[in-house]
Amino acid sequence: MDVAVRTALDRGVAIPAHPLALTPEGQFDERRQRALTRYYVAAGAGGLAVGVHTTQFAIRRADVGLFEPVLALAREEMDRADATRTTPLVRVGGVCGDTRQACAEADLLVSLGYHAGLLSLAALSTADDDTLVAHCNAVAARIPVIGFYLQPSVGGRRLSYAFWRRFAGIPGVVAIKMAPFNRYQTLDVVRAVMDAGRDDITLYTGNDDNIVADLVTAFPGCDGRMRRIAGGLLGHWAVWTSGAVALLAECQAASRASAVPATLLATGIEVTDANAAFFDAANAFAGCIAGIHEVLRRQGLLETTRCLDAHEVLSPGQADEIDRVYRAYPHLADDAFVAAHLDDWLR
Repeated sequence: MDVAVRTALDRGVAIPAHPLALTPEGQFDERRQRALTRYYVAAGAGGLAVGVHTTQFAIRRADVGLFEPVLALAREEMDRADATRTTPLVRVGGVCGDTRQACAEADLLVSLGYHAGLLSLAALSTADDDTLVAHCNAVAARIPVIGFYLQPSVGGRRLSYAFWRRFAGIPGVVAIKMAPFNRYQTLDVVRAVMDAGRDDITLYTGNDDNIVADLVTAFPGCDGRMRRIAGGLLGHWAVWTSGAVALLAECQAASRASAVPATLLATGIEVTDANAAFFDAANAFAGCIAGIHEVLRRQGLLETTRCLDAHEVLSPGQADEIDRVYRAYPHLADDAFVAAHLDDWLR
């Protein structure tokens, strides 16, 4: 991995998980896909994660055929952005499937200039730890790997401390995104990395329900050392992104000062409440992708909430919940920022 990219990753940046733009008829909307990428760059994101859960895993289906086109389009926009940046964007691509598929996806990411693969293990739902570790080693031999603890309610699987301790021993692992939405399982990952002595594995929160607390907490190890979560790689940060970038900076400053204001903790609760509406927590996250799309639709970035799978729609009452958090937390929204630049992004 390029030194400048690794420095940015280790410092901790905001990495939104990139959604997929479709027309109302269900066709790929390249114009709005580009607009989304431009929005994230303009909002101050330090990287992008493409081809991940928020992008919809179904882009890989043979009848859809959007995996490479979506990755390539994002690369074009990131190339354009990096031409005027001093710090390169961290380019993360999703990797999933069995070992053969995952290795092929890793090779594609490398060919397209992506820096790391966010490795989902959902396809190996019944595999034992030996099989999982062998799979991860095979992918890490091709591309630097970011581990991914995805919550089971949206397609992930339970992963033990013992697995994460072995995973942390893989030389090609550069970071881990922790998104089990579970304190105990998050601690399993942090403890495993610390017990492995891997100071070079950077921790990122994917716990969209606990963003601020993750970012301001010093996690203690058995030897008296502390580990902190550097940044966020989050579906939640696909919306209201300019505010998310500012929030990350505030959390990092508080963490460095070892002084977390009560007001920042209160903001964390507000963010979690907003996430409950966007991700449809009331209905076991059934509308999580459609909820993200709905916020982007309201801002004009997307034309529709349509997803590739017809069952992925807003749940009953979810739009009302999004209305509620908009009213409750207008200071978290970045609608004015989007409105000021939308025409330029859509060109």
